[in-house]
Amino acid sequence: MYQLKSAVAAEIEIKKSRFLGQLYPIYSRGEAQTLLSQIRAQHPNAVHVCWVLLCDGDSGLDDDGEPSGTAAKPMYNVLVHKELFNVLAVVVRYWGGTKLGAGGLTRAYGQAISDAFKNAELIAIEVLSEIQLAVNFADESQLRRVCDHYQASILQADYAERAVLTIKLKANQVDALYQEAFNLLRGNLERLSEK
Repeated sequence: MYQLKSAVAAEIEIKKSRFLGQLYPIYSRGEAQTLLSQIRAQHPNAVHVCWVLLCDGDSGLDDDGEPSGTAAKPMYNVLVHKELFNVLAVVVRYWGGTKLGAGGLTRAYGQAISDAFKNAELIAIEVLSEIQLAVNFADESQLRRVCDHYQASILQADYAERAVLTIKLKANQVDALYQEAFNLLRGNLERLSEK
């Protein structure tokens, strides 16, 4: 997964319609809505301002009056293919007087974002997850050693009938850590939750 280092833009023209593709690093829907309001104010004569937001827990997309699936969906496909996250993709369209048809619109919106992406500098990000594991007190030290091996952080330890550890680690290593600890502890491990 990657995120943008800074905002980038590109412009294409197809049959006299102008498509302004823009990518912004963004971290919340509120931040995206503020930026979209500013973009609409900067382009009062644009016929469409289509967008896609991909950020943790708060994504969305809008064709802004274009035929369903012809604007935001191709933009979304580019973002997913490029593995972008924490991003707001916007295409501002100025109509040139010639209808492009569904296929033409799909290609234009996708190309506007692809062209903007060509100017992007990316930062690799690692998605983290939290899991809660319950273990017998006598086995806690072994579980902690497995966590150390995976460079996982123990955020919290609660003690009741068993030790319950809340662990933070790379999302792509959750299953491996669990399986290794489960095997080491001969099944005396319970996976309580994951987020």
